[in-house]
Amino acid sequence: MSQSFGSSSARKHRAILEAAEALFLRDGYLGTSMDELAERSGVSKQTVYKHFGSKEVLFVELVTSMTAGASNSLGELDSVPHDAAELAPYFMQYAMDEMRIVMTPRLLRLRRLVIGEVSRFPELAQALFENGPQRSIQSLAIVISTLVQRGLLTAPSPTAAATTLNWLVLAAPINEAMLLGDDAIPTIAAMKAHAAEATRVFLTAYAGDTGRDDRR
Repeated sequence: MSQSFGSSSARKHRAILEAAEALFLRDGYLGTSMDELAERSGVSKQTVYKHFGSKEVLFVELVTSMTAGASNSLGELDSVPHDAAELAPYFMQYAMDEMRIVMTPRLLRLRRLVIGEVSRFPELAQALFENGPQRSIQSLAIVISTLVQRGLLTAPSPTAAATTLNWLVLAAPINEAMLLGDDAIPTIAAMKAHAAEATRVFLTAYAGDTGRDDRR
């Protein structure tokens, strides 16, 4: 059931979500106290339940809002290249933006938390996937399809090409940070080097034929 919130109620809603983020990421699902959450939010426990109904509902909404917010931060993939010279800078910037957004302590902690609670809340993994990787890949596939139409890329399946780029960019950094902790989050310099290599490999695979055609 959807609810419409006035300005005061909307502030309380946001305050509860902010408190939930801090406590769930710090203490996990079972370790989070609704009494402490209400106190930290500056509202009554009754108000928390009025807005979210249950601890479970609050947890699911938190995961959904955090992952959707991260995807929104990546923004629309506008300014799609019109010539081959623009491809490398474009995908390099995309790779950097994606890493800067995803490779943050709060989102990595959320990912770890969701993985730990998959058996209890399978819908959380679905929410994380749909609002995170799937959404990014779908948006990128639209861009790649446009670039194919412009003759700048050769990709029989834009979705497969988008998936390839997504994991060229994220697979190694996420694996390291998930297993080794936040200290393994790459520096900006390391991100730039990784983004450049991911872009090179991607364009070698998907822009190679068009580049050779241009030279004939």
